Amino acid sequence: MSTLGAPGTPVGDSARLAAEHGCHGLEIRVHPDEEVHLGLTAARAARVRREVADAGLEIACLAGYPKVCGPGPVVDELRALVELAASLGAPAVRVFPGGEREDLGLERIAAVLPDLRANDVRLLVETHDSHPTGEAALRLVAPFGEPERVAVLWDAVHPWRAGEPPERTRRVLGEYLAYFQVKDVAAADPTPVPPGEGAVPLDVCGKLLADWSGWVSLEWERAWYPGIAPLPVPLRAAATWFARWHPH
Repeated sequence: MSTLGAPGTPVGDSARLAAEHGCHGLEIRVHPDEEVHLGLTAARAARVRREVADAGLEIACLAGYPKVCGPGPVVDELRALVELAASLGAPAVRVFPGGEREDLGLERIAAVLPDLRANDVRLLVETHDSHPTGEAALRLVAPFGEPERVAVLWDAVHPWRAGEPPERTRRVLGEYLAYFQVKDVAAADPTPVPPGEGAVPLDVCGKLLADWSGWVSLEWERAWYPGIAPLPVPLRAAATWFARWHPH
């Protein structure tokens, strides 16, 4: 599960909640308002790493906010995120497309590719904002030809809402699919609902992912929608969905 669903909660508490609901990993939001942020000291990073391990979990991904095609000093932010992942033992970092300048995005990813290789960290571009479909996100990662280093995070909502059915998302991403975020919404309302209660074809996604090996993470956007149910409610629904398609 992502800690986005428990804003302001210490990572250790989130890890214990995740473990209580059968999770194997924790996706940690990297944000100035949270315990884990860019510039975290080595001592604090070691403490976070230990608390997650003590709960019996792995850190699955760091959910960062750099926009690879957007404005600003993005390369420095990307490097800081990769360094933080290395200090926490996280295998991957999530970033956003954030703009139409694909040439800029490719240039920036290329700039940090040596950092990714040196730290054994994978950069995941989410299907989001300017590149909501698998087909669009693929354009930012495929040119590198290193899916083990630069790949795509499939957010269940955005490709579907942009008109790309799950079958196509799965097919076009192929070996570049590295991570799946399970989430659900109603057809005409962006407010999150527990998996299975909305219009996102999650059963189709489950069938498509049944023989796939990679992290599946619940993203419950309570940081942006504070009025929605507390995290245990969607966690139970996500666990039920996962058990249906991944019985082992």
